[in-house]
Amino acid sequence: MAADAPPRYAELYCRSCFSFLSAASQPQELVRMASELGYTALALTDLCSLAGVVRAHEEAEARGLKLLIGSELPVEDGPRLLALAAELRGYHNLSRLIM
Repeated sequence: MAADAPPRYAELYCRSCFSFLSAASQPQELVRMASELGYTALALTDLCSLAGVVRAHEEAEARGLKLLIGSELPVEDGPRLLALAAELRGYHNLSRLIM
């Protein structure tokens, strides 16, 4: 990496407006800003939802930004769990958990 190049960075916890009452930005706006800031990847991790992933995916694909798909899941009597899907099967499993 060149001395003047920004460090490689990927945000692994990011909520969109689909996390009602806790975030306001559209998924595509988050991807656009991540790209402009030079992030190498962005994980969209809305609370118990995958509702924004299609919009985020379209924008990430257009900008060449790696999109990680996940969700923040509540755990009974414990902290929330941040789950990221590593592959298509993981996405299917995460979708089933959220239902």
